[in-house]
Amino acid sequence: MSRFDPNPLWPALGIVAAVAPISVTIAATYLTVEAAQKALFPAADSFVPVVIALTDDEKRAVVDAAGPQAPHGELRAWAAKHGDDLLGHVFVDNVIGREDFITYAVGIGVDGKLRPVEILDYRESHGGEIRNKGWLAQFAGKSEQGQLRMRADIKNIAGATLSSEHVTGGVRQILAIWSVALRPTPAN
Repeated sequence: MSRFDPNPLWPALGIVAAVAPISVTIAATYLTVEAAQKALFPAADSFVPVVIALTDDEKRAVVDAAGPQAPHGELRAWAAKHGDDLLGHVFVDNVIGREDFITYAVGIGVDGKLRPVEILDYRESHGGEIRNKGWLAQFAGKSEQGQLRMRADIKNIAGATLSSEHVTGGVRQILAIWSVALRPTPAN
């Protein structure tokens, strides 16, 4: 008599388990909104929420400037201030990666120049390389839509192509919104 009497279903379950696709999603929070705000504008002593309400003409101008977009979640914005002085704006956006949203933050100084992008939440099983500081730093200093072209200005990340493209498109859209609705007017 054998000491081990296997369950007759085990071999069948093993075959099913071997051929069933497994999708592992790794959801990770890397920064809070508050930490991203301070990383983007370390000299700021306050971050004042900004409501963005675009007119139909402004919406068309944003679409014309930013180009086609992947789905977005809620966009939030704050004015970064030091005392009464405006230093710039912080935006937190959500763009679809491959299957789920990527939450990221970007700052735009009063001079219209982008700060490096910060990834707050990443919820995909692949493409986490998008958090690479070198890739995120490519955005810093850019101030025009024509400087935010995938593969020409912003390098693609193999294995994170959709994430790279969608974050880049999202940053283009944020820059367009800032240009249309929040750009400071020069003092006369």
